[in-house]
Amino acid sequence: MAAHRKSRQRSAGGTTVRTAATVALAGAATATGFNGTGHAEPELTPAQVKAKVDRLYQEAEAATEKYNGAKEKADAAEARLKTLRDEAARKTDKLNSARDALGSMAAAHYREGGLDPSVQLALSDDPERYLDGAEFVERVGTRQAASVADVRRQLREVGKLRGAAHIELASLKSRQAELKRHKETITGKLAEANRLLSRLTAQERARLVGGTEDRATRSASGAREGLAAPGSAGTKAPNSRAADAVAYVHQKLGSPYVWGATGPDAFDCSGLTQAAYRAAGVSLPRTTYAQIGAGQRVSRSELLPGDLVFFYSGISHVGLYIGNGQMIHAPNPSAPVRIAPITEMPFAGATRVV
Repeated sequence: MAAHRKSRQRSAGGTTVRTAATVALAGAATATGFNGTGHAEPELTPAQVKAKVDRLYQEAEAATEKYNGAKEKADAAEARLKTLRDEAARKTDKLNSARDALGSMAAAHYREGGLDPSVQLALSDDPERYLDGAEFVERVGTRQAASVADVRRQLREVGKLRGAAHIELASLKSRQAELKRHKETITGKLAEANRLLSRLTAQERARLVGGTEDRATRSASGAREGLAAPGSAGTKAPNSRAADAVAYVHQKLGSPYVWGATGPDAFDCSGLTQAAYRAAGVSLPRTTYAQIGAGQRVSRSELLPGDLVFFYSGISHVGLYIGNGQMIHAPNPSAPVRIAPITEMPFAGATRVV
């Protein structure tokens, strides 16, 4: 029995050791899986990182345009809600005044109307004067009926306004929830892009995202390699508004990209074009997919300075054409407002603001 017990102890001890080792290995594997070192991501080349980052930026910009559209609608809903509430408050004050007047009239009528008119006539010291007063009371009664009808009408109006305000409030809350969703999408895409870029050396990042930044810092009035100055032969804007818009974007070269921004010191893509034409006295819609319908569509071969040029199948990016196949645009958070060829992205269409 002793031998048997000893044998079991050795067996148990062996099993314990093996089990402990297995648990330890499993724990180590699990730990490395959670902290990301056990299953390392495949090593990406700088070109692959650039392709992923470009895709993330494009997806973030598409979400930005949806955010801009939702914000525009939310702002409009908020303005309508304020108008409705202000109007309801004014009408409520007017209703309360009408109610007070009606209450005073009813109280007076109650105080003075306790006796039958024939008895009042019999007791009156001046029947002729009483008859004149009775006629006045009858007129007051008619006015009182009209006042009651007016109060009822005002009650209905206030009720309609409050109902409309309730609907507008629901719309605003829906837009705000939509804004939150788009914002989360944007920040998530940008964070992932930054994470990928952080895996590159400073030199690699500079080559990938800073290749054309030197052009962005040049003076708008200076010569640009391969680019004729606005207004020179072959690059004349179709009208003064377009020329003013082109002049504006030249002044904004080097400004940072900030999603949702419309200037004057930072822009997203549609914010830049909107600000450019605002400076020229023209009101453009906020989003790329609305701006493309804000003028006359033109073909790529017909482009003139001041035309809006759009990219990607979802019309998620826009720039301002400045001539010679070049545009000025706000690219993405990795680069400021700068000059770029319109061949840099998939061309989707163009619009001439008229």
